[in-house]
Amino acid sequence: MRVQTEEWRRFIPGVRMYRGKKTLFWNGEKLWDDENGEYLVYDEQGRISWEVIIVLPGVELIPRNTFSSCEKIETVIMSDESVRRIETLAFYDCTSLSYVRLSRNLEFIGLEAFFCCDSLPSIFIPPSCREIVECAFEHCLKLIIFSVSRHTELDDNVIAKTELIEASPFTTDNIGFYDNNDEVNEWIKNRHADNQFSLHRACSSYNPLDVVIFDIVKREGLKAFKKSDSVGVTPSQYLSENPFAEVEEQKMIKRYILDMMGEVI
Repeated sequence: MRVQTEEWRRFIPGVRMYRGKKTLFWNGEKLWDDENGEYLVYDEQGRISWEVIIVLPGVELIPRNTFSSCEKIETVIMSDESVRRIETLAFYDCTSLSYVRLSRNLEFIGLEAFFCCDSLPSIFIPPSCREIVECAFEHCLKLIIFSVSRHTELDDNVIAKTELIEASPFTTDNIGFYDNNDEVNEWIKNRHADNQFSLHRACSSYNPLDVVIFDIVKREGLKAFKKSDSVGVTPSQYLSENPFAEVEEQKMIKRYILDMMGEVI
């Protein structure tokens, strides 16, 4: 589910059907009393009915446990400018969560913020993010794409017990934690540094540019879209999963073919 910029202006806070999904348009109101351990505004039955969370402009903080155990949430979309911090356990045990579009100004992801989001296959961290705390994405069993900039500080076991770690060259202990956090974190950040993975790097970036992708495809051919990296993911997969991408592979293929035929683009 993609949300156009102009749509944000007409969103009203509250719960209603949107594009066929039970959606909470959240304006930052407090949903959980952490001190007393109780739900506010919406009861447990209401919370487990939500399928989509749209975080409205102006919300800078997602507090501890705000959406924890909302087991039917499939999609979380944050406005580009606002959310700066996602605190501890904010999306803990959202077992159906499969798509997240983070704020472009995000700075911090807290302890176990997305712990046990079993259905989440990918996450793209904007370069504004300075720190991701310990075990933030632990036990996201299907997580195979984790795109993060080199300057983001990664704490211990950020992606422990994920498909990506299972496919990595690293060993884990008997409870699934890494043996060497520094090595794993360097590997996470630099997996596509080699020129042979330039298309992977371009398609998984925070701001994929059609001119860059097209230039690589012109050099390497259309087969480059289907080339697997060390964990078996192709540029096509990175591009289709990337919530920040506005480049469409099919349009790029058509452009390539026309270019090869000498047609004017």
